[in-house]
Amino acid sequence: MSETPHPALLPTGMHDLLPPEAEVEAHVVARLMTTLAAYGYERVKPPLVEFEETLFSGAGATMANVTFRMMDPASHRMIGVRADMTPQIARIAATRLGDAPRPLRLSYAGQVLRVTGSEIRPERQVGEVGAELIGAAGPAADVEVIAVAGEALAAIGVPHLSVDITLPTLVPAITEACGISGVRATALRAALDHKDIAAVTAAAGGAGELLCHLLTAAGPAPAALAALDRLDLPERARAERVRLGSVLDGLSAAAPELKVTVDPVESRGFEYHTGISFTFYAGGVATHGPVGDLGRGGRYEAGDPATPEPATGFTLYTDTILRTLPRAAAPRRVLLPFGIDPARGRALRTEGWVTVAALGAVRDWRAEARRLGCGYVLENGTPVAVG
Repeated sequence: MSETPHPALLPTGMHDLLPPEAEVEAHVVARLMTTLAAYGYERVKPPLVEFEETLFSGAGATMANVTFRMMDPASHRMIGVRADMTPQIARIAATRLGDAPRPLRLSYAGQVLRVTGSEIRPERQVGEVGAELIGAAGPAADVEVIAVAGEALAAIGVPHLSVDITLPTLVPAITEACGISGVRATALRAALDHKDIAAVTAAAGGAGELLCHLLTAAGPAPAALAALDRLDLPERARAERVRLGSVLDGLSAAAPELKVTVDPVESRGFEYHTGISFTFYAGGVATHGPVGDLGRGGRYEAGDPATPEPATGFTLYTDTILRTLPRAAAPRRVLLPFGIDPARGRALRTEGWVTVAALGAVRDWRAEARRLGCGYVLENGTPVAVG
């Protein structure tokens, strides 16, 4: 018989968020949602679980392998715990809000659960904040979601913010035009993901030179665009390049302070995206451990796969965001000795103090304040630092 685990032991990828981090996270989520609301994104709140058939329809199919599933004792049907909230928002837009005017702007915040974590993000329970712009097909919609996400992250103090834009449909457009398919296409995709020029050349055949030039085109937006312009791209790939240029022009006006890079061949994590996609990063040294991407998003097809509508959006990850932010200044906490007039406590809270009321008399109030994590104690009606 196995020993009873320690009460503080949690499953792999799960953790408690303690003071003050839990309060900081709540504040960050509120600030992010405030920015989204200011741009007209209205909040929705989908359930934690849904029936498999709806959770894995459309874009949600890519999350099937990382979704916890179980039998619903009420309906005797299989249900899944959401691993990503974007497919849920797409479902709401297509059903409950199917008759709402387009474009539809929706926002959300909540927790998701995944069967496995990743090397960069080992957590299996992740906080998400995001927005979806549904029913708009033009590049102006791509510009808006990138700019809004950037402004939301900048508003909470993310340092050295940058966004990397990719075109997950660019390589498929080239391979299709060059007749590369099946096992060969799979090998080429793996080589591109690993940025292995020799393997790309071997797998791509006559298209090897073009694809290797695409690999080396990654970098700051102006240089990447110039490199793409020097390439003889197939027609559908040229259309992707033209749209990228329109989006970058729009971003230079909408978010001039945002650092923008382009990686034309990146596709990992964008399996269901159908156009301009992006990832946000914070530069500099992390203050709370290793930092991966702050969030990602891009264009996809929402609603019924038989009659999809264009959509784009983003998801921001609160666990990563918290690791990029500098330590917040501790709130001013003052100990209210037992028997203090409640009106004085209310006045202090109005002034921004955090008050901790003693529930009984003690001999040394300053020592008691230090024991309870208070930097101040109320003496003669005035907060006094305890040292």
